[in-house]
Amino acid sequence: MRIGIIGAGRIGSTLARHFAGIGHEVALANSRGPETLAELVAGIDGPIRAVTAEEAARFGQVVVVSIPYGHLRDLPLSELRDKVVIDTGNYYPERDGHDPELDDDSTTSSENVRAATDSNLVKAFNSIYWETLRDRGRPKGDPARLAIPISGDDEEAVAVVAGLIRDIGFDPVNAGHLGGGGRKHQPGSPVYGVELSAGELDARLHSA
Repeated sequence: MRIGIIGAGRIGSTLARHFAGIGHEVALANSRGPETLAELVAGIDGPIRAVTAEEAARFGQVVVVSIPYGHLRDLPLSELRDKVVIDTGNYYPERDGHDPELDDDSTTSSENVRAATDSNLVKAFNSIYWETLRDRGRPKGDPARLAIPISGDDEEAVAVVAGLIRDIGFDPVNAGHLGGGGRKHQPGSPVYGVELSAGELDARLHSA
């Protein structure tokens, strides 16, 4: 699969390492230009290259968006239309600036990202610490295998993202639709930043 990743911070670069390591073609971008990613890309095994954000968006059959919510308008929005987009982000008003609709919970950050990109958006990897994502992948059936919540409205897009989660050593657990489901694994929720098995995560999501 061709995977574009926009944002080379801790989550974005960790996903780049995982996906390239199992053979997916990865195009990685940040806000400072491809030349600033040369050292990072050189240290990752597998098919990966540094590109611009526009190139990452065009390249990917799936595009990971891993940037601060406050920089939403910096994305190549038209290039993401109709793509499967994975939103790994969260809204932190002290970092991103206050958004009244998010502050009163009338919508969610991922719903706003979907509206801006007109994409088939899935929220995932937003509730896991990057060190856990880097270090805790386990083979299927391993009793220590952890779960990652995902939410989205497009069933095919959710299935694609669930498959990627399995491929890198975690169990996906569907939290539901992007709005209601996404609220169940955003900051402040009972599953945010907590290491749980698939059964434990499913139980917490259903009780949320």
